[in-house]
Amino acid sequence: MPIVVNLDVMLARRKVKLSDLSDTVGVTLANLSILKTGKARAVRFSTLAAICAALDCQPGDILEYRNPDPALLSEDLP
Repeated sequence: MPIVVNLDVMLARRKVKLSDLSDTVGVTLANLSILKTGKARAVRFSTLAAICAALDCQPGDILEYRNPDPALLSEDLP
């Protein structure tokens, strides 16, 4: 997937544990873990805003677009 989640990087930079972030933003540890591992298929703007407020960062610090290899894209076409 061309969207990469760098939540683990921001947590390490801010020296914040995932469980502490969960308590602060009011999102379950399980849901934050899914987001952190990049397995989430969507994220609410309100959740992203709460994470950014708690970690004092911008959405671009957490979400990154990486241009995929064009050869990989052809595999997704029917």
